[in-house]
Amino acid sequence: MPGRWTTAAVCLLALVALACEAGGEVTPRPTGRAQPGSPKVVAALGDSITTGFGSCLVLTSCERNSWSTGSGLRVDSHYRRLLDRNPGLRDKAYNHARPGARAAALAGQAEAAVRDRADYVTVLIGANDACRGTIEAMTPVPEFRAEVDRGLRVLRDGRPKARVLVVSIPNLYRLWEVGHDDSRAARAWRRGVCPALLADPTSTAAADRARRAAFKERVAAYNRQLSAACRAYGSRCRYDGGAVHRVKFDLDLVNPLDYFHPNTAGQSRLAEVTWRSSGYAD
Repeated sequence: MPGRWTTAAVCLLALVALACEAGGEVTPRPTGRAQPGSPKVVAALGDSITTGFGSCLVLTSCERNSWSTGSGLRVDSHYRRLLDRNPGLRDKAYNHARPGARAAALAGQAEAAVRDRADYVTVLIGANDACRGTIEAMTPVPEFRAEVDRGLRVLRDGRPKARVLVVSIPNLYRLWEVGHDDSRAARAWRRGVCPALLADPTSTAAADRARRAAFKERVAAYNRQLSAACRAYGSRCRYDGGAVHRVKFDLDLVNPLDYFHPNTAGQSRLAEVTWRSSGYAD
């Protein structure tokens, strides 16, 4: 893959992406009454993973492929599954996730979900708190927890009856394990993808091994805080029990441009494992 993209090449990729997405709208669903307890409005909070970033052949958000609120045919998202339970949910799914968002952005996103009057909210946050330039630049664990609590408090105060699903951070360290010997992935990562983990991906130097180990432990610490924050929220919050973190992400589940963000297969896998924890799969 060339290191530089010409304007023509970028435009061509964008056209291809649009062509591939043609016909990707939601197919007609059965009409009828909503099943008891079905949400009327869905909202997603988080970062680029939840925006479907990189899943439409270009490195930009592609929300129709989101594991949470996506409306396209290629991912059986929570929204599409819930639409079967409540046809009135159509066009009432809002994605407030933003690429690059860290836990500090969660409260603002939660405020938007409150304005939407969401009664089911998914939260996937933390990868960008870890994916900094250095280990020292990572969000400290107490600060991460405080920001998560602040965001969840906005939801609890504004939509006390809403169901909230808090999702664990994917196992990014495993992605390094399976990809660092792949020349294409290593080349993509050298462009600045998650440098705290993926800088010098083939190095065996003691300092680089220690850096990766510290990254792995920080993500584990964040996940423990996400679980604890959900417990503190109360009975309306569910944690996925580490289900997303246990997904064995291989290179065939990430896009071939940055070898980091989930492709449609990866988004589908996220939708599948998180749905089990949603409270609606029972």
